[in-house]
Amino acid sequence: MAVRPRSPHRSATAPAAVPASAPTRVLIADADVATRAGVRQALQRAGMVICAEVDDAAAAVEMARRERPEICLLGVQMPGNGISAAATISFELPQTPVVMLTAAPSDEELFAALRAGAVGYLQKETDSTRLPHALRGVLEGEAALSRTLAARVIAEFRERAQRRQLVVAKRPSVDLTSREWEVLELMRQGLSTAEIGDRLFISPVTVRTHIASVLRKLDVPDRQSAIALLEDR
Repeated sequence: MAVRPRSPHRSATAPAAVPASAPTRVLIADADVATRAGVRQALQRAGMVICAEVDDAAAAVEMARRERPEICLLGVQMPGNGISAAATISFELPQTPVVMLTAAPSDEELFAALRAGAVGYLQKETDSTRLPHALRGVLEGEAALSRTLAARVIAEFRERAQRRQLVVAKRPSVDLTSREWEVLELMRQGLSTAEIGDRLFISPVTVRTHIASVLRKLDVPDRQSAIALLEDR
């Protein structure tokens, strides 16, 4: 049976063609050329688009503002501090998830990245087939962490909860925020106001505000008295 050619004029009731979903746009920022090349190739093979590729923190922030990528992949050790860039991007573009890349994972770096707003922390040696899968998981609301690091995060929060319970037992009426507990713990470690600000990526003025709130809630006159509550347990 012959098939009649379709009229070039579409009927007014014909459904419009469904557009293909746009590829995921990724910003890559890392000082190492080989790392950027490997990441770029892995993501492009998976159908993702590299909307910007830079080598320092300031450029990463600038290009994130300009390009509005679906996700940012930032090297921790790049010039200007990748974690600082993550904090700025997470604050200014809260709908854009940030994943950190590191050459040598550490607990301190991991928690600093999470405090800065990052939702992932991956090694640069991550398998090229796993990296796109991890980023797609982030876009679906998952965290990009290895099982080992995820377990470390859980253990850390358990330890913090235990410390809070011990202090609360001494001061039943005290109710500190999570950030106030972080500041108090860093005070106990001997960090100065400026050092606490650097660690938590907040200004010294904000640190002093948290310290004043802690002293008021604990009903103690100074930092040493507040630290004594943690030491005497």
